[in-house]
Amino acid sequence: MNEASSIQHYENFPVASVLCPPRLRAPVRALYHYARTADDLADEGDAPATQRLADLAAYRAELLACFAPSVPVGPAAAAAAASRWPHIFGPLRLAVHDFQLPEAPLTDLLSAFMQDVEKTRQTEQGKAPGAAYADRAELLDYCRRSANPVGRLMLHLHGIGDPASLAQSDAICTALQLINFWQDLSRDIPRGRHYLTAADRAAHGVNDADLHALHSTPQTQALIADCCAWARNLMRQGAPLVHRVPGRMAWELRFVVQGGLRILDKIEAQGCNPLQLRPRITAADTALLLWRAIGMRATTLNQPP
Repeated sequence: MNEASSIQHYENFPVASVLCPPRLRAPVRALYHYARTADDLADEGDAPATQRLADLAAYRAELLACFAPSVPVGPAAAAAAASRWPHIFGPLRLAVHDFQLPEAPLTDLLSAFMQDVEKTRQTEQGKAPGAAYADRAELLDYCRRSANPVGRLMLHLHGIGDPASLAQSDAICTALQLINFWQDLSRDIPRGRHYLTAADRAAHGVNDADLHALHSTPQTQALIADCCAWARNLMRQGAPLVHRVPGRMAWELRFVVQGGLRILDKIEAQGCNPLQLRPRITAADTALLLWRAIGMRATTLNQPP
């Protein structure tokens, strides 16, 4: 996980952070580039959905090969030469075997990227509005695969795998994903996607035409306020993890938590209207984030803002 200003596009990995222990920098870089490249395959450029899905399937096949038993140098070198992404899977294979990385979080990420392609294709074909998530349960399942693997992989690298820590990590990662969704509404809606569920929109009486026109109304503001409260609650559930992880990671995590909460503060301060203005962390927030990170206490993390 990295500094709080980076809560999007798989910047959760502390690829350049001085807080990342030196022995973990190579595997963290390998994981970051794996996730970033897969995300780009799913979302960048002009390739049609069928090509994106085929590329992601090929990417998954190379991932699974990383978990195969070690082979002699000659065949391994030949396999690397035949790889479409040797710069990704060479370092990743080393990380998998050196740190016994689990397979499931890595395949879960690809599952989420494939789902992104399918959802976008449905939207382009007019079969579903926006990202077309029906309710929070469906959206949480997506976050379970798109966000939570990042935290679980970081915990694994630090030798942490107890159920309580994993649950708190999942809460933080899901909260960060949701915060990124609410932060980016002004960008995502014009692209034909968003993550405001059909059930939530209906519960608040939101007119989808207003939403797609980026027209703020009392109904959209109430919806976004509710979504922000949901994300804030999840972040507070996960925040005690900062007291369960070792020194450098604990500080990394403090900034992640406080950065996410700061974005929520900014959304709320602008009247829960990120439809016109995208809130972001700036240099002016640095001192406040540091102060809040230092002041985190186990007894106060779950208090209301």
